[in-house]
Amino acid sequence: LFTEAYKPLYRAIPDLERRDTIVIAAPTAEDDNWVGCCGYYTGTFEFSWMGIPPTGHQVAMRFHEFYRIVDNLVVEMQALWDIPEMMMQANAWPMTPSLGREWHVPGPATQDGISDLPYDEKTSNTSLQHIIDMLTAMKKHPSKGGPEVMEMEKYWHPRMSWYGPSGIGTCRGIDGFRNWHQIPFLKAMPDRGQYVDEINYHFFAERNYVGVTGWPNMIQSITHDGWLGIAPVGKKITMRSLDFWRIENGLIRENWVMVDLLDMYNQIGVDVFARLHEFNKARPSNLTTSVSEKSQHD
Repeated sequence: LFTEAYKPLYRAIPDLERRDTIVIAAPTAEDDNWVGCCGYYTGTFEFSWMGIPPTGHQVAMRFHEFYRIVDNLVVEMQALWDIPEMMMQANAWPMTPSLGREWHVPGPATQDGISDLPYDEKTSNTSLQHIIDMLTAMKKHPSKGGPEVMEMEKYWHPRMSWYGPSGIGTCRGIDGFRNWHQIPFLKAMPDRGQYVDEINYHFFAERNYVGVTGWPNMIQSITHDGWLGIAPVGKKITMRSLDFWRIENGLIRENWVMVDLLDMYNQIGVDVFARLHEFNKARPSNLTTSVSEKSQHD
């Protein structure tokens, strides 16, 4: 893990720091103990990383990391880093433009995503059930009716924020969520939610926060209108989506979402990193030398 993942990241960003905005820990219905972390890595991007050209400036890369704990040891890790976010900050974007707003996604508005309060089983279970009921209703559309069958006003705050990954972007309010994410998503993959018997979720909650991870936790086919500029290949794909929700006064106020878009592109035969290379092969791969040399003459 260190050699293949963290060490190259540290080399590219020597002053790397980790900023957690949400940390929750709780058992699942299967009595597994999970810890979920949401936040971002940040520092000065000095060396090329995964073919992404450095900027010499501070960058931020979101992460959602889930750890399963047995006997006080981590036995499983399911994690997504928003690598496309790094591509975007380096002005090296190889994919289609996002429909949602691209920005530095904030932590919880209430600033209580990390707490040392005792575990509140009643509140946690209520939050968890709210999310499960919401997802159950959401999966009814479009196979069992129009948007009304999702009863979104029953579950979501009218001023909710949906923080998608780079490549999808952020959406504000129910209409914003529908316009900039859900409608294009379902037009491309209307069989969403039809293969739940083939996937395995891990839901857990602490107080007003709920997390879910699955590897994968979505299966559908890209058909009809296509999605994110991807042609309707008619192929069944899996999607890894790691989520956090914050509930406020019985409604979902914020939803942090990470989707493995790179893996999805790979399943349909599109090498995002090859496109990245072709778009940026004339750019320098190391800015540190030039920055250091300049500072010596200033």
